[in-house]
Amino acid sequence: MSSRALAQTWYMTQRQLMQIVRQPIFLAISLIQPVIWLFLFGNLFRKVVELGGFGTTSYLDYLIPGIVVMSALGSSMWAGMGTLEEIERGTLNRFLTTPVSRNALMNANVVQNGIGTAAQSVVILLLGRAAGAAYPGGVGGLLILVVASVLLGTAFGALSNALGMLVRRRESIIGINTFLLLPLTFLSSSFMAPGQMPSWMRHIADFNPVNWAMVAGRSALNGDPDWGVVLGRGGALLVLAVVAVGLSTRTFRSYQKSV
Repeated sequence: MSSRALAQTWYMTQRQLMQIVRQPIFLAISLIQPVIWLFLFGNLFRKVVELGGFGTTSYLDYLIPGIVVMSALGSSMWAGMGTLEEIERGTLNRFLTTPVSRNALMNANVVQNGIGTAAQSVVILLLGRAAGAAYPGGVGGLLILVVASVLLGTAFGALSNALGMLVRRRESIIGINTFLLLPLTFLSSSFMAPGQMPSWMRHIADFNPVNWAMVAGRSALNGDPDWGVVLGRGGALLVLAVVAVGLSTRTFRSYQKSV
């Protein structure tokens, strides 16, 4: 990507970030669910670690990476709603009449989503630390968890953008997201150790990108990380993110031809 396209991408990203800054209430709302998971689930299921297989004696330590990843998933899956709103207001079509890079128009949404996911992840990790969670993997482990959540958010955010341009109906986006969110969450190791899951759920989780991010993050936060697992799951997330962004870009080009 040329320096001109990069500059335009950053300009468009700043435009989207300013929309969030002007309505900070949405930032607070986006943290309500993670806080519920952290303090409600963390206390409700704190004795479940006695079943074994969690790799820690603190359920909170096990839960934190799951909350970070689930929050990234939950926020990114609605990125298509913003794209749809820009289409309905005619903003996107007006930008198409300008010389701005077409890649910048789409990539700005991805970059903004990544920045938002990273900030949200850091806040959750700080709240977890305040609640008593320990991070044996140190700063490096925390950074890997945040990167894994950003890659997952990038993948699902790009797919959501593509969906928004394809269906162009709020009801369809809401229906598809609602259908996918719970299976993706519970067919993973978000709340329960893999060894305590039914075998069929465990096998499905092996192919679940949400679980890839959780496994990579948990392993990195361990005092003795399995770097093969971290690199393997992280590499799979990177490939998925690249493919999803490519699909979103192709969908945008198809949308451009239709207007």
